[in-house]
Amino acid sequence: MMKTHKSFVAVIGVAFVLGSAVAFADDKTPSTYTPDEQAKAKAERDAARAARAKMTPEEKKAAKEARKRQKQKEVSQDISVGNIPSGPQKADAITKNAQATKSDPKPLPDAKSKQEALKQQTNKPTGQ
Repeated sequence: MMKTHKSFVAVIGVAFVLGSAVAFADDKTPSTYTPDEQAKAKAERDAARAARAKMTPEEKKAAKEARKRQKQKEVSQDISVGNIPSGPQKADAITKNAQATKSDPKPLPDAKSKQEALKQQTNKPTGQ
């Protein structure tokens, strides 16, 4: 009996793997890059790797700092444009959200109190 279950699980597993492989192998999405563009990008990547490999530790540190400053500049620009909320904007959004949820009913501690609340709610007159 146990051997049957293991065999069944194995068959299902193999079917899943083969089905996934077929789905990925059937992908005929055309590339937006021409072979020339791909070769150019590969050459640029290889040149950049070679240049990094020749750098001294000080040059690597300076390049890392330059990338960090560039990233900070981009983030600052996003904040000034308004795509990312800054400190005061974020604080206002949090306060607004907290005030909106104050009127939400408090969660009941146990199942008995939940049942009592439900019973009271169903026994209320509809106000017609």
